[in-house]
Amino acid sequence: MPRDAPVTNAVAPLHFMARTIRAVPDERDVVTVERVIAAPPEKIFDLIADPDRHRDIDGSGSVVRAKGGSQRLALGAKFGMSMRIGVPYSMVSTVIEFEENRRLAWQTRGPGRIGAHVGGRIWRYELEPIEGGTRVRESWDISEESALTKRIVRRDAESAHKNMTATLERIEQLVGG
Repeated sequence: MPRDAPVTNAVAPLHFMARTIRAVPDERDVVTVERVIAAPPEKIFDLIADPDRHRDIDGSGSVVRAKGGSQRLALGAKFGMSMRIGVPYSMVSTVIEFEENRRLAWQTRGPGRIGAHVGGRIWRYELEPIEGGTRVRESWDISEESALTKRIVRRDAESAHKNMTATLERIEQLVGG
């Protein structure tokens, strides 16, 4: 190449490609279970939109109690949970998706400054009215999990599937389906 030829930036396309690759979700990052429950979506949504009832529906047995008193969830709402898996810990969740009686999702992080480095998984419920009841989908989504914990948390996908299946069974029992 001649000395006075323009210099091109060969890094830019690689940078663009890297961003594109990261934007493609990894199929291992989302686990979903579904169940048809013989109840209206309003009744199911009322249950999952009340953090005080999460202990009742939790199929993993890790939810101890909601912190901060009873509240109905809405977009942007924050709520805390006392948890226990071997040892006690706390999580703070923020509602990031909300469509009354159809969709509710929250993202969990550790409390305080640690939250910037730990957590980020999303719990999502989607309710679809169908003949004879409601199709309920629960998803465990770690696509936004922190880089520090993602590799460790990804190992829990099978347990998450089992626990969400149990959660949907409990929801069915509680709403009388």
